[in-house]
Amino acid sequence: MINQRSEKLVNSQLENAPGEGYIFNWFDWFCLWYPPGWLILFNRHWQHYHPDPDGWNWLEYGLFLIPGGFYLALLSRWLRLGFRSPRKEVGEFDPKYQQAFGKEILAPIVKYYFRGELQQVENLPPTGPLIVAMNHAGMCFPWDFLTLAYLLSEAKEWVVQPIANPVLFEHPWMIWWLPPQWSQVLGGVRAELDDFESAIAQGKILLYAPEGIRGPGKGWRRRYQLEKFNVSFIQLSDRYHIPILPVFCIGSESLHPWAINFTRLQRLVKLPFLPLSLLMFALLLFPSMGVWAMKTRLRYFIQPLEPVELDNHSKKGRAVAYEQAQQLREKLQLQINQFLGKF
Repeated sequence: MINQRSEKLVNSQLENAPGEGYIFNWFDWFCLWYPPGWLILFNRHWQHYHPDPDGWNWLEYGLFLIPGGFYLALLSRWLRLGFRSPRKEVGEFDPKYQQAFGKEILAPIVKYYFRGELQQVENLPPTGPLIVAMNHAGMCFPWDFLTLAYLLSEAKEWVVQPIANPVLFEHPWMIWWLPPQWSQVLGGVRAELDDFESAIAQGKILLYAPEGIRGPGKGWRRRYQLEKFNVSFIQLSDRYHIPILPVFCIGSESLHPWAINFTRLQRLVKLPFLPLSLLMFALLLFPSMGVWAMKTRLRYFIQPLEPVELDNHSKKGRAVAYEQAQQLREKLQLQINQFLGKF
């Protein structure tokens, strides 16, 4: 669990007046518009609410900003920690910290950089639980997911938890880039059947990518072509009487444009996908840009709710669930094609 001292600090900070929370200063605005600085924003915000002696320090933040400096910062931190990795703490979801991160960090990024907006909001139900099923793309940090989760929380005051690839929890790159258990504390649910089913059983609002990792892994050449949908979300929706809210996103394909998936190297470094594009040369010089993405406009089109079939509770076989999943994929693909055909 998050240690008691950290939890008390977060709660006391969030219960105080807004002016006592994390407030953007000139350096934060600089980091927002300078791509290698995004990682600094995430870590500085975490350190504002959590004691993190193993985290990055100001000298290392400064090194992030110069070509090749991240490697010196990494060496500095490793030496400072006594030739070991940052300590791993067991983190639990903290909705108060999720709210603070949304209002204080995501808000300016979503508003000024990704220009996120919800369309057809009349299709939003009044409350959850829900499975929000969305096309997932970009071949980068999951900004299409984070942006939608933030917009839904702002529009309906929902607490939304994304289903995230296990790599976002445990890959060595993530352990060094971001604070310990950052994904869990912000509400990420591991994309594994047991964790997914447990979250569904608790009646949460979950953000799910039916394409799985095939979505962002398809690359620029197949942009806006939906891959085969998984069936687990259909079966769990049926079993627990949780309706599905389909959403399609326009703009996510441009988060990392012109990229292809370098499969052999991806397997070597144990990543779900590894995009190859001209932007990767910048990433070699500035590895902190791993959480950055190209500026785009993210528009989310809310589709009518897919109701639960109450007369078929817990009896839907895999073949029937597969057919229903692909029907939903075809329906979303048609909507995407119609929208793109207008331009």
